[in-house]
Amino acid sequence: MPAKKTAKIFDLQGKPVDKVTLPDVFETPIRPDVIKRAVLAVQSRRLQPQGRDPMAGKRTSAESRGTGLGIARVPRVKGGGGRATFAPSTVGGRQPHPPKAEKNIVRRIPKKEARLALFSAIAATASKDAVAARGHRVEDVPEIPLIVADSIETLTKTSELEMALTSLGVLSDVCRVKESRKIRAGKGKRRGRKMKQAVGPLIVVAEDKGICSAADNLPGVDVVTVNGLNVELLAPGAQPGRLTLWSSSAIAQLAKLYGRGESEQ
Repeated sequence: MPAKKTAKIFDLQGKPVDKVTLPDVFETPIRPDVIKRAVLAVQSRRLQPQGRDPMAGKRTSAESRGTGLGIARVPRVKGGGGRATFAPSTVGGRQPHPPKAEKNIVRRIPKKEARLALFSAIAATASKDAVAARGHRVEDVPEIPLIVADSIETLTKTSELEMALTSLGVLSDVCRVKESRKIRAGKGKRRGRKMKQAVGPLIVVAEDKGICSAADNLPGVDVVTVNGLNVELLAPGAQPGRLTLWSSSAIAQLAKLYGRGESEQ
């Protein structure tokens, strides 16, 4: 039986202080196809059903004038102008097959497949090649997966978290997010999504002791507990390999929750 992989635990100054055995879930094969299906399933639940009034475009007394007039036999408005209406696929007509609110827009996948996608997304955070392929700056990161002491969970100020990220070599990825901010092209500017920016690091903790408020002002940085992990957070845009910081307690809790990751292959 092959020996299990270990990883170093770093303090907030970026110095290794201990070692930990990685849970079996980190040995799961990376499956981008399954991850994409799971991300689309999560995103589909946020879509709002839309449909048209069944009588839209039909509330008219227009009738066809028949043949012999040298004009098309489409229903036309009475009383002048000869404007076509009611008939689909005509200028001024109704839609032939409008959207229906009854349409099933929620994508569903089996539970085992969703579980495999989550395990695969977690395993991708431990692959330096996958993390670099997403565009994250990992040149100064001492080790991937990056496991930090539990003291990171107690940080409450943005300045303290910035100092910790600087020591751990992650702040350069936050700066990448700041540089990527730009005004969105198109009508989305007036629909509540004016700015676009890249996705930054994810911090996984066992318990929020103030770090969420510390990370609020850092663009692109997300904080989540182990129980709140999902595929979309670990693989934004269905692309696995997000730069992730794990607290040591989060790794211990991950081993209890998903210790038998390789059995789901």
